[in-house]
Amino acid sequence: MIQKAIEMLQKHYGYSSFREGQDQAIASVLAGTDTLCVMPTGGGKSICYQIPALVFGGTTIVISPLISLMKDQVDALLQLGISAAYINSSISGKEAAERLDKAKRGEYKLLYIAPERLESFDFMDHLKMLDIPMVAIDEAHCISQWGHDFRPSYQRIQRMVQALPKKPVVLALTATATPKVRVDICRSLTIQEENTVLTGFERENLSFSVIKGQDRLRFLKDFLKKNEKEAGIIYAATRKNVDQLYERLKKDGIKAGRYHAGMSDADRMAEQEDFLQDRTGVMIATSAFGMGIDKSNIRYVVHFQLPKNMESYYQEAGRAGRDGLDSECILLYSSQDVQVQRFLIDQSSDRERMPQELEKLQLMVDYCYTENCLQRYIVRYFDDSDIAPCGRCGNCTDSRESQDVTKEAQMVLSCIIRMGQKRFGKALTAQVLTGSKNKKVGDLGFHKLPTYGIMKEKSTKEVTDFIEFLISQELIAVEHGTYPTIYVKESGKEVLMGNVTVKRKEAVRTKQVGNDDPLFEVLRSVRKEMAENEGVPPFVIFADNALKDMCAKLPQSDEEFLQVSGVGEHKLKKYGEHFIKAITAFKKQNPEREALGSLESAPVKPAKKATPNSHLDTYALYKENLSIAEIAEKRELALSTVENHMIQCIQEGMEVKLLDVVPPEAVPQIREAVQDAGGEKLKPIKELLPDQVSYFMIKAYLLLEKTSV
Repeated sequence: MIQKAIEMLQKHYGYSSFREGQDQAIASVLAGTDTLCVMPTGGGKSICYQIPALVFGGTTIVISPLISLMKDQVDALLQLGISAAYINSSISGKEAAERLDKAKRGEYKLLYIAPERLESFDFMDHLKMLDIPMVAIDEAHCISQWGHDFRPSYQRIQRMVQALPKKPVVLALTATATPKVRVDICRSLTIQEENTVLTGFERENLSFSVIKGQDRLRFLKDFLKKNEKEAGIIYAATRKNVDQLYERLKKDGIKAGRYHAGMSDADRMAEQEDFLQDRTGVMIATSAFGMGIDKSNIRYVVHFQLPKNMESYYQEAGRAGRDGLDSECILLYSSQDVQVQRFLIDQSSDRERMPQELEKLQLMVDYCYTENCLQRYIVRYFDDSDIAPCGRCGNCTDSRESQDVTKEAQMVLSCIIRMGQKRFGKALTAQVLTGSKNKKVGDLGFHKLPTYGIMKEKSTKEVTDFIEFLISQELIAVEHGTYPTIYVKESGKEVLMGNVTVKRKEAVRTKQVGNDDPLFEVLRSVRKEMAENEGVPPFVIFADNALKDMCAKLPQSDEEFLQVSGVGEHKLKKYGEHFIKAITAFKKQNPEREALGSLESAPVKPAKKATPNSHLDTYALYKENLSIAEIAEKRELALSTVENHMIQCIQEGMEVKLLDVVPPEAVPQIREAVQDAGGEKLKPIKELLPDQVSYFMIKAYLLLEKTSV
């Protein structure tokens, strides 16, 4: 059955092999085993149930908590030529009845339903009339009271499974589950814990950064202007924060949308649709937005305020780079945000969960202050395993020089004490330090203080930012009341006495996420026009990584276009002509542009159209003692395609000798690199090896080392 699954993957999705963990989860499900799959956002969880649904007969039921996710996934499936539908509160009772009737007639391979539907005994009776081989439970952490999005309706799922005439295979999927939550999911759904597929929580295409002690708005505006062609989400803590940020960016000429629960349903849906259709590049939102939004080309996620816990943060940040391309996740930290989140937790009606939520908030604050690898901190939070430093996050790549600002810190701390501690806030303190002529400063007699005007060479805003930095260093504390006031902590007094020095790194500079490529912009325009004609989001036509692969390979025939990542037979027929025409025209105008082969491999020859069992033809030539290069030349295929065929053959248990696919001199090099990397992640291993040792050699070695000599 796994061979059938690979055929479905190639035919509908245009990929020749599964990602890490997908093959294991799919094989488990196809064997009839109830399974829990924990895979990070963007890891391809939906493939884990969509492919088995195509292999199985009948209609697979997918339980999802979000209307937007259902619509996006059904739209995408229909684009792939796969029959699917959803039933939720966005459609009328008549439409729901019609879709149920079609499901009973077997017209859908997948039917998405909201968990609340399971509370209706009438709906349950309808489900009993369907042929249901599998039940997939998305966002499965919602079933656990230890999860961050607990939903009581999820606890009805097991009752539904048991009520069906024929026991279906159960596949639970989630991206953010701590060990405690995973145990709870397995217990609730009677899944054996050993049947958990855990791929790890590291996202190798994401770069995490925490920005402290800087002007957040100035940083954000600069970042948005540098990345105006890219799509991104900015999360804010409250509705008020969203509205204020929206107005400020709008005033600066930055086109953005907004989304929060205080808006009308119509306004929210309109803003969401503009973002999905790439009419708006930036979405400013509360945490109400994004869960289940299957937009693959989000290049950055910025948290303007501190999230309440790591589960929320990683789920929201993980919406960047779902297509596998490099993307940024930036958290703009201020100590004031901690108090905002404490207030929101305090307002919660669930008093029993409050200590747990406060503990999670503190761990989120710890993340902001750690000087170690940020990706490593996240992985350790969700799993007991460890990873090497990622080498790409803000902490791993921080090369900024530190400046001694002890003297300036002493000026500020002295001024706060002289003004009378816990009486005034940052703004008035900054005015005194800069020598402001503000009437309140004079009325209070602060113009007579020795610290009045001692920082007059700086602006009030600069001094306010510096006070914020000293707060982040825990030298100054904030007293929260009707009006927040500040005071010097014991650690600050040590600075005043000259016992401790204060150093501040220069401001973090914003960077551009994507690379300018005129052909990519041409293809993006073609995609947008086709999406508007069909009334679907552009990423449903093709993800950004597919457009990037077109830019690399420059396909100018159907056969070549079929070799592009993410192009299956259905999309070739539907869209191939339009994109090939655009690429041919661009190539004619830019004759110096040469094909690069692919995003990850060397230049290739024009490739012949692949068939579902193409790897078997490659294997037959391998058994005739032809080398991989000779097979590629004989079959007129790209070298990378033949390499993928060989990996597929190894995964299917066919006999392949290690020294036939890995040069003898590379074997000890790879073995040592695997030991030094402390795991089997390809990228960390590759970074320890010479350039001539390819990813293919590493993967082949890892698969064959236990069975080959």
